[in-house]
Amino acid sequence: MELIDFIGPVHRSTARDYVARVTEADKAECATIAKQFGKDYWDGARHHGYGGYSYDGRWRPIAERMAAHYNMKAGDRLLDVGCGKAYLLYELTQVVPGLQVTGVDISEYGLANAKQEVRGNLQFANARDLPFEDGAFDIAISLATYHNLYVFDALAALKEIQRVCPGPRKYVMVESYRNESEKANLLYWQLTCESFFTPDEWLWCFSQAGYKGDYGFIYFE
Repeated sequence: MELIDFIGPVHRSTARDYVARVTEADKAECATIAKQFGKDYWDGARHHGYGGYSYDGRWRPIAERMAAHYNMKAGDRLLDVGCGKAYLLYELTQVVPGLQVTGVDISEYGLANAKQEVRGNLQFANARDLPFEDGAFDIAISLATYHNLYVFDALAALKEIQRVCPGPRKYVMVESYRNESEKANLLYWQLTCESFFTPDEWLWCFSQAGYKGDYGFIYFE
């Protein structure tokens, strides 16, 4: 297992007003709406989620780094758990022609409005119960998904990604915090998070689930 920061530069490039998140709208109501993972979450007002999530190329450098690190090649079977609109999956197909990609998500809106070029490779499925055979994939990734699950479901999901991709080419990235300032910002900003863990707690979860891939964290500094 290796700690890798693939998306930190993109994450840190976004300006966030943490206090406004809890003062400009009813935070509890916004979280309730966001957890439906529908249009409001993806393409509605900012206080309900992304505030409009469209393709802009920001995932291309991330795809390039991931492809190089995991030596992706034509014919490799890759799974993205929590693919959303599948912009990263699309970029991976451009960086690695011939890569066989599959994405799953619980957001029907996200899947229906995913990048058209890879939409046929996506399906509705829950991370806790992946509809694939043991060892079905050579590579598996999951970015910003497992912290949206309660701890018992997160453990089940980690076991599932290990089951369908038992090899070493796996990467899971979750939200976390290293101090009280980052913890407060995370609590202010988050809408869908259910597991609020430090890096050490996430490492414990990985161990308990038997997850043997790489991992990364994003922090709200």
